[in-house]
Amino acid sequence: MEKDELKNGGMHNNAPPGIFKNAAHLRNTMTETEKLLWERLRLKPSGFKFRRQHPINLFILDFYCYKLKLSIEIDGGYHLTKEQQTKDKERTKILNELGIKEMRFTNKEVINNIEIVMSKINAELSAGSL
Repeated sequence: MEKDELKNGGMHNNAPPGIFKNAAHLRNTMTETEKLLWERLRLKPSGFKFRRQHPINLFILDFYCYKLKLSIEIDGGYHLTKEQQTKDKERTKILNELGIKEMRFTNKEVINNIEIVMSKINAELSAGSL
């Protein structure tokens, strides 16, 4: 299986049942920025399928390409706080240990420069498919 099938925890790395309910809620209440990026990712850029609000262990990834083990996160203003930045670094570390690469973009980047964001994502998809 791929990358030790997420360290033998499956596609969701043993996510507890409550996380799936929360993920479903987040899919139904996406932010405007998430909707903007989802409109692009749902078209399977470079042929890669993305999932939105995908549970992995105790986390919910904004967008996730299972085939490439690639997470794309959109950070709102609260990600600028020192406390949240510490949590984000720990989360990234754990995801990396599971073999998942994370790309992060701010709301402002997505809203003001969606073409540049997609260009960076497409570059990563191209590199990952080699």
